[in-house]
Amino acid sequence: MCSKSNPLIVFALDLMPAYEGKHTIFGLLGQANLTQNDVLQFHQFTSGASCHKFNSFYGDPPEELPDFSEDPTSSGLLAAERAVSQVLDSLEEIHALTDCSEKDLDFLHSVFQDQHLHTLLDLYDKINTKSSPQIRNPPSDAVQRAKEVLEEISCYPENNDAKELKRILTQPHFMALLQTHDVVAHEVYSDEALRVTPPPTSPYLNGDSPESANGDMDMENVTRVRLVQFQKNTDEPMGITLKMNELNHCIVARIMHGGMIHRQGTLHVGDEIREINGISVANQTVEQLQKMLREMRGSITFKIVPSYRTQSSSCEDLPSTTQPKGRQIYVRAQFEYDPAKDDLIPCKEAGIRFRVGDIIQIISKDDHNWWQGKLENSKNGTAGLIPSPELQEWRVACIAMEKTKQEQQASCTWFGKKKKQYKDKYLAKHNAVFDQLDLVTYEEVVKLSTFKRKTLVLLGAHGVGRRHIKNTLITKHPDRFAYPIPHTTRPPKKDEENGKNYYFVSHDQMMQDISNNEYLEYGSHEDAMYGTKLETIRKIHEQGLIAILDVEPQALKVLRTAEFAPFVVFIAAPTITPGLNEDESLQRLQKESDILQRTYAHYFDLTIINNEIDETIRHLEEAVELVCTAPQWVPVSWVY
Repeated sequence: MCSKSNPLIVFALDLMPAYEGKHTIFGLLGQANLTQNDVLQFHQFTSGASCHKFNSFYGDPPEELPDFSEDPTSSGLLAAERAVSQVLDSLEEIHALTDCSEKDLDFLHSVFQDQHLHTLLDLYDKINTKSSPQIRNPPSDAVQRAKEVLEEISCYPENNDAKELKRILTQPHFMALLQTHDVVAHEVYSDEALRVTPPPTSPYLNGDSPESANGDMDMENVTRVRLVQFQKNTDEPMGITLKMNELNHCIVARIMHGGMIHRQGTLHVGDEIREINGISVANQTVEQLQKMLREMRGSITFKIVPSYRTQSSSCEDLPSTTQPKGRQIYVRAQFEYDPAKDDLIPCKEAGIRFRVGDIIQIISKDDHNWWQGKLENSKNGTAGLIPSPELQEWRVACIAMEKTKQEQQASCTWFGKKKKQYKDKYLAKHNAVFDQLDLVTYEEVVKLSTFKRKTLVLLGAHGVGRRHIKNTLITKHPDRFAYPIPHTTRPPKKDEENGKNYYFVSHDQMMQDISNNEYLEYGSHEDAMYGTKLETIRKIHEQGLIAILDVEPQALKVLRTAEFAPFVVFIAAPTITPGLNEDESLQRLQKESDILQRTYAHYFDLTIINNEIDETIRHLEEAVELVCTAPQWVPVSWVY
């Protein structure tokens, strides 16, 4: 099976990729006088040593020898040593290979007792135990140091050595070399580059330091800092907010999507800031530091301790709470917000001002109290802070508790107003909670190219002209609009037909239907009950018409669904001109209109000031035509 050959080259080829001293290994091999035939025959033997006959005889086959050329690390070398040891141990029972002659056995004994093999193994041990120098990142300030040297030697204009050094340092090629050095040191070996591959826990190949008695090296006390430098020549905010942690260290709390820092990628959430332009941040408040950053111009340098935390792909950077790629969240603001008047926001300059009805794209929900978003129609791509729904609800609840009783009564006076001289008018029982505190924040919406509105809802103060507008639209466009016929418990008059102006039902039947939530709203007048049944609205939709409703705003709780898909128009009171129309009734109308708008503006799709009734009707007709054909934002719940 085997002829006499020298397998030394096999081990050398396996071990060679792990060493820098390859010439030493080749020197050892050169003394062995190996031939190509020796190498091939030795490989044939090692292949036979792992054959089925060998394994079946011993019952516990040895581990498969690894490919050390793919594992040049110390672990691969240790595996090589174990493999050699295993072969040596098996020589005593090599007679298991029944087709191997006594001559072959003697040859193998001589091979593994060869002095060259022992020398190679000694070399392996020495290289494996040799420590490498401590890992240090090269400095990236060679250009700055050269400038400092030039300034220093300028004090010795007559010194020949100083002249020679100045000539060398000012040569274009040498200056380019220093600049290249700094770029490579920063882009390849800086801590920023090491974020992808964190620094090793030990600077030694085998993890041990020869100076350490117990073989351990304390790396916990080493603080890795880096400098971050950029230019700020405009009033654009940096787009970061800061916070103090429990150790009173200044930490980057969040990074605004699209902001200066986010675009440059120089800082990360969780980085600790030690100095700003050489000024220590110790003993300074967050407000002082934010003001300092806001007022800085020119070159700005941060000395930071990197966080080494895994960064995500977007703002903060788009954490798990953010939607998956390709899925964007838009919301309609249901309250007005001005960060300049908010004492809770961590940085007023980072906030976004918005009004009721504005569409906001949500960028990040990572912070429980402060989301990041940007206005949908804004040309500025920078995100800003907006209060989260939880924070806004907490704020509204606190404000409500602090309101005076007089303000509460003023905001509720309009609820007692009569409509058509009804003594009272109530919503269906499932809206009874509406009189309690109603907390609104954001409504998720989606933009559709077309969306058919099934219902036109006219809201406004009593006496503002809604009934006239409704009747005019139905008269002018009977093929498009219709009004749901109300139900009543009063007996019909002589000239009245059931289903023409009213549906006449018994009191018991109406009360039964009310208990079954079949009425949008109902009330009583002169011992009779009146109400609008939901079924009558559905019948109008089945005819392909738009149902016109002049209801109380509380009815929107039921109507704002995909089934009724309302287009809500608020008819505001006429503008009062001082000295001309200061009639008391107009002032009352204006007051009620203001209260309605302040309370329910988040439901309005359109607001029309009814200064002139014909102009109001024309404007409304155009709006209804446009909303049925143009792209529009609708609640997500209406679509999905």
